[in-house]
Amino acid sequence: MSIEDDIAFLERVPTLALIGREALRVIAISVERYAVPRGQALFREGDAADCAYVVVHGTFSVTRGNDEATRRPGQATRVGSTALLGEMALLTDTKRPATATALEDAEVLRLPRMVFLRTLESYPEAAHRLTRELTAQINATLAELEKVRRRLEAIDGEPRP
Repeated sequence: MSIEDDIAFLERVPTLALIGREALRVIAISVERYAVPRGQALFREGDAADCAYVVVHGTFSVTRGNDEATRRPGQATRVGSTALLGEMALLTDTKRPATATALEDAEVLRLPRMVFLRTLESYPEAAHRLTRELTAQINATLAELEKVRRRLEAIDGEPRP
């Protein structure tokens, strides 16, 4: 694929589309492509995380719970092309909260945190758009959690913090 093809592909990833074409050009130049054979873990829960991955093709199962015995059917999330895996690692030093395993032969783009952060420094308007969107998502999550808290209070009659 050419750089232009990579940019066009990255624009299809909702979170990355927020930063704009010029910022994506810088990122597209720096991404690394990896083949991930069926059954191989892309990363494991608890691993240190210094990058995110975009699924180019293939499907991944994303599961929580470090050992097979603790996983239950239905706990896995399936993701495919244009999914952004490990996006928090683009912004902060963190550990993987889940394991991503290829369900078929797959290909991913690796986006290193340092490249992403330097790109945001160079394109402050992109950083602002991303911040706005992440803030909106966090606020929506907090609103949903508040609804759950109120429902739990209604069920057992006890105030919750």
